[in-house]
Amino acid sequence: MPILAIALAAAMPADAQRVMIGSGSVTRAVAKLNPGEYVWAPQLAPSGPVLVIVNLSTQKAVVFRNGIPIGASTVSTGRPGYDTPTGVFTILQKHVEHYSSTYDNAAMPYMQRLTWRGIALHAGKLPGYPASHGCVRLPPAFARLLFGLTKVGMTVVITNRAATPRIAPPPAIAASDPAARAAPMEWHPEISPAGPVSIIVSAADARAFVLRNGVIIGSAAVQVDGPVGGTWAYALRSKSANGQQWIRVNLSDETTPGGSVGREEWARFHAPEEFKRAVADILIPGSTIVVTADSLRAGSTGTALTVIEAEDAANKP
Repeated sequence: MPILAIALAAAMPADAQRVMIGSGSVTRAVAKLNPGEYVWAPQLAPSGPVLVIVNLSTQKAVVFRNGIPIGASTVSTGRPGYDTPTGVFTILQKHVEHYSSTYDNAAMPYMQRLTWRGIALHAGKLPGYPASHGCVRLPPAFARLLFGLTKVGMTVVITNRAATPRIAPPPAIAASDPAARAAPMEWHPEISPAGPVSIIVSAADARAFVLRNGVIIGSAAVQVDGPVGGTWAYALRSKSANGQQWIRVNLSDETTPGGSVGREEWARFHAPEEFKRAVADILIPGSTIVVTADSLRAGSTGTALTVIEAEDAANKP
């Protein structure tokens, strides 16, 4: 049996559906998964920043750590009339045992809240098609494993595109750029003093939002040169006196692993110098940059940024 297949079998708990993928990557195993099945191989990347991608089109989810896929699962998302929203989300809350106050006290084990209005990751039934009230259902064993891996404030991307373009350059957050255009800037780090940092860049809005522990602490105009399509993602692997080491997360290219990001790739992105300095001061290993073609404005035809709903926390599902 190939080494990776043996590793997968050893890593899976007894109640898991086992899928022997042979040689190759976790992402290549995704196509072989049947409803309720998953693969889990955390040893492929023992440490580093974590990012979860949910694909509504394929009804699959992939977990990346340090830019490497370490797990993949089938999912069941919102049925017609209860569509699961696409966009960039953060994990706002986690409960091992949770019950819906909206849908007849329905059990939502290993709940990880993405919005205050009823969207979450949790264990549930997977019939092989979208069947939920908008949540992302996961196989119970996978939901438990994922729950143990994630942290509040971590980034989750939900997309409806079957394929995502190759990862593009990240914003030059810490690089000098005299060509950056001047624009109003918001910066209030005291609102959320600590926690995971995510930077969300919307090409449609020409603006970046900085979240810490799932709360918006700042924003500024960002110019992106050239076309932007789909969703791009980066994670900060390390930060030292010698600079930052970013890794790109390949969301759909199964043959190309995530790789290091060179400074030459930053040329497409321009932001105010004050904003770049402020963000550079709070970046920590594990910080994530997500670039989307959609709008992040609430009520737009594109994506609405999840944490804009934070003031509506009273309406919890």
